[in-house]
Amino acid sequence: MLEIAEVKSKADLKKFIYLPEKIHKDHKNWLYPIYSDEWILFDPKKNKAFNYCDTILAIAKKGGKVVGRIMGIINHRYNEINNEDFGRFCFMETYDDPEVFHELVCFVENWAREKGMKKLIGPFGFSDEDPQGFLVEGFDQPTVMVTNCSLPYMAQMIEEEGYFKKMDFVQYKIDTPKEVPPIYERIAQRPKKNGFKVIEFTKRKQLKPFIRPVLGLTNDTYTEIFGYVPFSEEEMDDFAKRYLPILDPAFIKVIVDSKSEVVAYVIGMPNISDGIRKAKGRLFPFGFIHILRSMKKSNQLDLLLGAVKDELRNIGLDTMMAKAMLKSANERGLKFIDSHVVMETNTKMRAEVEKLGGKIYKRYRVFQKAL
Repeated sequence: MLEIAEVKSKADLKKFIYLPEKIHKDHKNWLYPIYSDEWILFDPKKNKAFNYCDTILAIAKKGGKVVGRIMGIINHRYNEINNEDFGRFCFMETYDDPEVFHELVCFVENWAREKGMKKLIGPFGFSDEDPQGFLVEGFDQPTVMVTNCSLPYMAQMIEEEGYFKKMDFVQYKIDTPKEVPPIYERIAQRPKKNGFKVIEFTKRKQLKPFIRPVLGLTNDTYTEIFGYVPFSEEEMDDFAKRYLPILDPAFIKVIVDSKSEVVAYVIGMPNISDGIRKAKGRLFPFGFIHILRSMKKSNQLDLLLGAVKDELRNIGLDTMMAKAMLKSANERGLKFIDSHVVMETNTKMRAEVEKLGGKIYKRYRVFQKAL
């Protein structure tokens, strides 16, 4: 007998959090989450997004075994800013079982309908910082942090539930150019002559004064990014606490103008997927050592975030940062660059990546359905 149960206890939350590693135990490209982050993500006392979101978590049980999970979210901050009326489903995992899949989706649909929502979209979490979309291309490729690694049947089953494409996100892989292209050298000189300079870092403590200016710039420039929810100052601090310990300062580039105002930035890090896999997502007692070692041995740079002040987008600041990042990547012996997910409609960013020879190797799809 199939039962869908709302998660209300710590014991059920533990089952919810650890279910994916059981479903994907034979899936070689699946990547464990960092479990200490998962406990924070799903904790209303620690995750500030719960302050402006209605949420529900559910697990599916069959024959006494947990066989599926799903989360429903209504992000009121996003809906109010964008005049939207949709709920979201996310963090969905099931075995290849259409009955379980159907009942979990219906559970969140009914919940969202009762809350007055007119549509349901997903997979999409609290914001675009969470993994988004079911994988639809690139199943044979390795997974990077904060991306989905769903099995092929997930996208097939959501279509059978009457959902259709809302938005695709693509992911590129680039062979790191051994030398900075000459045109980059020329373009990068223009803003430099006008007082813009790249700030580079060697220690994490040097980053702290830039955290709020960088994330404030993100708030100003990500208004057209689907699903983006502006950071509050508290969320900026939480975001920094979450990621600073694993970031390598050498792969963070910030551009300031003649008044020392932050006008652009890019954040990358050496790929740590092998370390996370060896640690099985657990930082302690020795998982953190595996992750640090993998960062030093990695041959791939993963790009995570970046932004340029709107009115300065066409003066070569992105080229200044690219030049600095390519130099750091070559100094570290990083042979490949991963773009992370890019909105299919972000033609400017895609054109920049493709100029460097980037090829799409993964595609993720966010689906929607009228309720």
